[in-house]
Amino acid sequence: MNESISEEIKQFFTHPNSFRSILILLITVLLAFFLSRIVAMIVIKIAQMVAVRSDNTDDEEEKIQLRRVETYLSVTIALLRAAIVGFTAFYAWQYLSPASNNAAATIGAGTFFIVIAGATIGMVLRDITAGSAMIVEQWFTVGEFIKVEPFMDVSGVVERMTLRSTKIRSLNGEVIWLHNQHIQGVHVTPGGVRTIAVDIFANNETIGRTLIEKAIDTMPRGTLKLTKKPHISRAEKWGEKLWYFTVIGTMPPGREWLMDRYFIESLQELDERRKGPKTFVRPPISRYADDKAENTFRRAVRMADREDAKD
Repeated sequence: MNESISEEIKQFFTHPNSFRSILILLITVLLAFFLSRIVAMIVIKIAQMVAVRSDNTDDEEEKIQLRRVETYLSVTIALLRAAIVGFTAFYAWQYLSPASNNAAATIGAGTFFIVIAGATIGMVLRDITAGSAMIVEQWFTVGEFIKVEPFMDVSGVVERMTLRSTKIRSLNGEVIWLHNQHIQGVHVTPGGVRTIAVDIFANNETIGRTLIEKAIDTMPRGTLKLTKKPHISRAEKWGEKLWYFTVIGTMPPGREWLMDRYFIESLQELDERRKGPKTFVRPPISRYADDKAENTFRRAVRMADREDAKD
């Protein structure tokens, strides 16, 4: 009985058959997978070095170029892993289980491949097509803050991008993975921060400036708060006993409330606590204050004025 079992096992591993071929293929693919992980770790180390350099540079153009390099390295990781597994599986099948030796092995493995491929290749190809288009058109790069359509509640910093998927880290620390084929559009926040301006109208320059500075001193600062201390960018006299101040603050997307609620409420509270008549004649007004957007809209308004003049 034992000799019969041993003979069957020996026959299984020494003579070509479909199950033996599939087993060899699976084992080879697993070994190739672990080899690809080692190669990927090396590329990740290089990408991390590029990311550190990108974070430390003050040159905006150099920062953009380094982020693109980081994105390409991220894509390279997936390509290398796929190439290693694919070539290893191909050569293992070609040399360890030639089709000419056993037609049944070829048919069995071919059937196995068709079943697996039919369920995966179509989806993977759609992801690769979408990912390639986004990379070529430079929709976004690693390190940028994006909001994804049609999932408007999905937003965060891009940590990794491959031809097949995109990894996002949200502000609350959650990790989000998306198939590239499901990304229909993205909102990209330049520099990863938003700029909010608060317009303030005061009837006394000295008292108004003092209250504004006190409110600024209470604002929390940090990576996920205000990225730097807000400042008064404008102080003009608009009329008799009327002064116009503009305070600028920058923060990550989703933290706009620090300026348009917390800062404004702090101003109003300080004004109410002060003895005497109110200093702020109207409630402060918050608005977005992006220089590039302002220049673009200024051009659009100028073109509209020209059209009105023609009419």
